[in-house]
Amino acid sequence: MRLEDLDYVLPDELIAQQPAERREGSRLLVSARDGARVDGRFEDLGAFLEPGDTLVVNETRVRPARIDVLRPSGGRVELLMVRPEADGSWRALARPAKRAGTGTRLTTADGTLTLEVVSEGEDGERVVKVITGDLLSTLDRSGEIPLPPYIHRAPDPADRERYQTVFARIDGAVAAPTAGLHFSRGLLASLAERGIAAVPVVLHVGPGTFARVDAEHIADHRVSPERFIVPDETATAYAA
Repeated sequence: MRLEDLDYVLPDELIAQQPAERREGSRLLVSARDGARVDGRFEDLGAFLEPGDTLVVNETRVRPARIDVLRPSGGRVELLMVRPEADGSWRALARPAKRAGTGTRLTTADGTLTLEVVSEGEDGERVVKVITGDLLSTLDRSGEIPLPPYIHRAPDPADRERYQTVFARIDGAVAAPTAGLHFSRGLLASLAERGIAAVPVVLHVGPGTFARVDAEHIADHRVSPERFIVPDETATAYAA
């Protein structure tokens, strides 16, 4: 398949910049196996499922992973903290990357956290280590939720919870599993009453989910790795 085969026009005015007031109030497009399409609402999901069906829900939670730091010269660098490594360092994306070369020390404006760039990769990827301070505490206190690039507004305090699924439990993603954002606790409860189960997995969505696809052939597109956990009970339920 070629990239041009997937081209379509999506007007900016049709990309919602704020979530629906009710999660399940979002629109739902259903494509049946016979080719029929239904334009409905997510709250109608139960009408398309049968007792005994199983939903697989992603329990990852989005970190407030974007922070601003300063170079010794005072120049600003934005870091997106992607994931921790086994040795305690962190993989991050830096912007502008040219200001965050190996050996550069980066400090938050309040001076409570200092990081050092220990290696560089492609597309702004950096590995940093903590010199002073507590990274996770800094993210919890002053980090921003990294909204998708098609949301053309700054994150606000409400995004910390609204840009999470209702089943989010384990920190580790830098982007929400967006299909799951439309479930409410009430909808999940009504589905359970009809005999439609929900079982968990954890897939920590990484920044690759928003990476541009520039390869002419889709099969040549390089996808960044993401960490996942599939509990035994979920694998059993899915296989059944």
